Amino acid sequence: MSFDVQIIGGGLAGSEAAWQLAEAGLRVRLSEMRGAGDTTPAHESDSLAEMVCSNSFRSDDPEHNAVGLLHQEMRALDSLIMRAADDHRVPAGSALAVDREGFAADVTRTIEQHPNIDVARERVDRLPDHPTIIATGPLTGSKLAEAIANETGQDALAFFDAIAPIVHRDSIDMDIAWMAARWDKGGKDYINCPLDKDQYEAFVQALLDGEKMPFRDWETDTPYFEGCMPIEVMAERGAETLRHGPMKPVGLDNPRTGRWPHAVVQLRQDNALGTLWNMVGFQTKLKHGEQVRIFRAIPGLENAEFARLGGIHRNSFINSPRLLDCELRLKSKPNIRFAGQITGCEGYVESAAVGILAARFAAAELRGETFAPPPAETALGALLGHITGGANAETFQPMNVNFGLMPPILGRHKRPDRKKAYTDRARAAFVRWLEEQRTPELA
Repeated sequence: MSFDVQIIGGGLAGSEAAWQLAEAGLRVRLSEMRGAGDTTPAHESDSLAEMVCSNSFRSDDPEHNAVGLLHQEMRALDSLIMRAADDHRVPAGSALAVDREGFAADVTRTIEQHPNIDVARERVDRLPDHPTIIATGPLTGSKLAEAIANETGQDALAFFDAIAPIVHRDSIDMDIAWMAARWDKGGKDYINCPLDKDQYEAFVQALLDGEKMPFRDWETDTPYFEGCMPIEVMAERGAETLRHGPMKPVGLDNPRTGRWPHAVVQLRQDNALGTLWNMVGFQTKLKHGEQVRIFRAIPGLENAEFARLGGIHRNSFINSPRLLDCELRLKSKPNIRFAGQITGCEGYVESAAVGILAARFAAAELRGETFAPPPAETALGALLGHITGGANAETFQPMNVNFGLMPPILGRHKRPDRKKAYTDRARAAFVRWLEEQRTPELA
């Protein structure tokens, strides 16, 4: 099939971009190297939109949370990723978590069956000269990464991302653990394993003493992303750090004591059957044998069977504020657009959101039309503005969507009211923006 736009990378951003372009009537060649004899250090299948880390899209609250607001805006733009996530939702309190295998299979099937999309299992090593969206994510192939660096004259920035272990549900001792969500918000959707003070202190010490996977020479100076910090690195920051992070016991009454535990390990459902559970916030660089030994010391996980152990890999991204224009085009080669985590946005939802924007900018350009960017007050607009110039290029690091990326709210507001003020303003701006668009698919 001949095509109008090539998309390189079949992750969440690339799949979303392909869908958006195809639904707009444009022909797409989606090039994905997995399935062509290549793979990455993190992927386990050839499915499009495979979720390699958490199975959570985080908060689905559109009134008090910036990522929940982004969910809402993406749904309004007919997001394939959000549609599949809603269809494969699993219990996770107020968060949106999915059965990752069902989700990826759904996206893959939808993309492969679309008449305007040709999925090519191929590796691309050069920058094309035709309209292209590069959505290769943080695990871009070495030759393509080299081609990008040669074109831009900029060394790729990089950070480490980590993967949390997954436990078989029937190996968890529910005589010790219990089901609940913090403050009972959203239902009893998490498995909670309690630790008393002595158990917690012993656990922290075990993390500090545990043998870790060694860094390669080229990895030693690569910083971690703060939003995905390995648990043993958090433990190094102080004895109480984990109790104020992923092991926070606040709002979790142990039904056997009627009190909050000293610390808690939470597990979140990872598949629709409820047979696999993800250890929340437990990404790690511990060696596999050490993970089994240390994590089985957690009350309730003494006999845990692991479907997957934790791991860590190097993620790369470009210096988008310096290299991209306001429509996500590479300034030195404007037929190339970038989307997804390679732009320096962080998170599944943010990656897909930038895929939507890159596709709509490309569609408008090919039609000779104008696609106005979403207002800065919206979640989409704030994210776009940050990666295309709002951030300081000298200190640019991956960023999740948050209210701090939006223009400040004037006046004083209490915390819950302040968040609501941001989302109310964003929704009003988003509706006005939709009404002003002239592109057929938005009208």
